Amino acid sequence: MKLHNAFATELPWACEAVTPTPLHNARLLHLNRPLLEQLGLGAVDDAKWLACCGNATLLPGMTPVAQVYAGHQFGHFVPQLGDGRAILLGQQQTPDGELWDLHLKGAGKTPFSRFGDGRAVLRSSIREYLASEALHALNIPTTRALVLVGSDEEVLRETVEPGATVLRTAPCHLRFGHIEYFAWSGQSQRIPPLLDYLKRHHYPGIEDNQALFHEVVGRTARLIARWQAAGFVHGVLNTDNMSLLGLTIDYGPFGFIDRYVPDFVCNHTDSVGRYALDQQPAVGYWNLQKLAQALADHLSPDALRQSLDTYQHTLMLEYSELMRRKLGLESWEEDDPTLFRQLFLLLAQDGVDYHLFLRLLARLPLHGDLPPSLAALLPASEAWSNWLSTYRQRLSREGSNDARRAAEMEAINPKYVLRNALAQQVISAAEACDMAPFEQLFEVLRHPFDEQPQAEALATPAPFWYQCTSLSCSS
Repeated sequence: MKLHNAFATELPWACEAVTPTPLHNARLLHLNRPLLEQLGLGAVDDAKWLACCGNATLLPGMTPVAQVYAGHQFGHFVPQLGDGRAILLGQQQTPDGELWDLHLKGAGKTPFSRFGDGRAVLRSSIREYLASEALHALNIPTTRALVLVGSDEEVLRETVEPGATVLRTAPCHLRFGHIEYFAWSGQSQRIPPLLDYLKRHHYPGIEDNQALFHEVVGRTARLIARWQAAGFVHGVLNTDNMSLLGLTIDYGPFGFIDRYVPDFVCNHTDSVGRYALDQQPAVGYWNLQKLAQALADHLSPDALRQSLDTYQHTLMLEYSELMRRKLGLESWEEDDPTLFRQLFLLLAQDGVDYHLFLRLLARLPLHGDLPPSLAALLPASEAWSNWLSTYRQRLSREGSNDARRAAEMEAINPKYVLRNALAQQVISAAEACDMAPFEQLFEVLRHPFDEQPQAEALATPAPFWYQCTSLSCSS
């Protein structure tokens, strides 16, 4: 274990010291043991993790701070936000020399809590814990989850809920909002050392700020392309929830689509659909524009514009490649975008389950009848017959092999997805002190592409009445 806090040491003006607040009757609910081992923290015993994450007893080397940042929230600038319910306890130097933040959410008030209580509830902590590991297994850049602690602490949201903490980790939690805060608070001179810290610790090989911004644009574009292909909606894409490392951070009212609804909104406070599934690519660009404005004193307008101009191409290139692989196509043809568009129109028109369709499509033979499971999923319509015929012809032109294609498609189209219905079942059980469903779902989501006969029930679509539900933003 090599714990310290380079962020607090090197950027003391970007944070405030804070002391975690213990939970009432804290209890350890889960440890992500494989990840703890990977980070070099496997020797820390269960009692110490409970003491650290539930009882505010720090591990040697921890120097807890809350970071300050600003952000555009639903399009409106808020000049000071910051870690209101999360505390950077310190950083672990991994066996390969990397720094990883240990960031505890729900540990009490900080100088940036404003009117909040600094707590997190078990419901949202379970959702973040499962979602971050699920996205990681889907090859989507994300923060990770290390420790989950429950308690008898009563936390008031829409109702009284049990309090909890989740210890999350990532190379760093720097956000677009960090740059915005210093740009618009009259502290522009703080931005170069902040960028130097980012380059030195997290962008090895990048020496100038123009290349750094260009890389942030590219990572953001590729991240959102992966969300789109996975049918994942973040829900609150404010600039303070956008990572400078291109990671998925700050899981709130996220959701995976069930049936294909292109304008799916998962946050019930998002009344205008600003952060709907089909709006995420545009919002990513808008947020990058705000980041560029905050960097205007440090990079030339031409440099900023040139990098921003690569966003759409990078996103579409990544998304097209992912969808090509998800449909089992080995090459690219000029008419493929039309094939994709026709498919999405049919999926939306008939409310077909997005994930199940792509998984079952893998077993479609070039010739002969449809597999019974696929035939049962799709309406018996001329439109679907025409699309499947066109798709088969497309596969034939490149000499597609049924067995090879099935294996490749099943390696990118998950059988197991963190549907909201599954998450709610686990939460209800955990609130009744039964963690067995959580344990099972956690293990299943770590291997989403594998056939897992013992967990077949977790691969079925949610009940129609539960699909595409929106969720509370409270956590």
